[in-house]
Order: sequence, then structure tokens, then C-alpha cells
Amino acid sequence: MKKSFTLLEMLVVIGIIAVLVSVGVSSYSTVQKKARDAKRKSDLKTIQSAMEQYYSVCGYKYPGSLSTSIYCASPTIGIMPVVPKDPKTITPYPCNPCTTSDYTVCTTLESETPSGYCIYYQQ
Repeated sequence: MKKSFTLLEMLVVIGIIAVLVSVGVSSYSTVQKKARDAKRKSDLKTIQSAMEQYYSVCGYKYPGSLSTSIYCASPTIGIMPVVPKDPKTITPYPCNPCTTSDYTVCTTLESETPSGYCIYYQQ
């Protein structure tokens, strides 16, 4: 007599594997979102630090815009050679308003509620 698996046993095993794979994929997706959110928060704190350094070094004013780099023309100091971008969309973080007297830089978080996260001027 041959020993083999029945169709029902095979279906049960395939079902269990499918459930485990779906749980693993959803957990991985959640971990990726949280990692990108942590990177966004870190980026905004770094931008805030550079903006405040610019303020104290470059004549008590903020740069009028948040472009690809933050540098002071007089004295010539490269404060932030490359401004970080959003890790998912690879677009710059919006600065609105961004004037010589104040700034607000915001991003949207993927895994937290509320989803908005902003930094503001500190002077």
C-alpha cells in the first residue's frame, strides 16, 4: 500500500503557508513605513539644525528658500551641502513659509496619526 498525502492535507498545508506569507509581507510593509517615517523625522531635525546654524552664522536671518543646499555667502560657509529629500518620493521637503524671518518645513508620515509632522523656526 502506497503512503501519500491526501488532497485535503495538501490544501491545509498550502492554506497555512499562504497565511504565514501574507502576515510576513504585511509586517515587512509596516516596518518599511516606520523606517521611512523615522528617516523623515531625522531629516527635518537636521534641516532645522542647519537653518538655526545659518541664522546664527549668517547675520541673524534664515535663508529665503530651502533649495538643494544651505550655505552662507558672507562669510562663505557650507552649512548643509545637500538638503535631504523624502525617502520614498525623492522630492524636497516643502518649506512654506520660507522667508528670512521664519520657516516651516513639513512632511507627511505614512505610519503615524496624525500624519503631519512639521518643524518651525526657533528664534
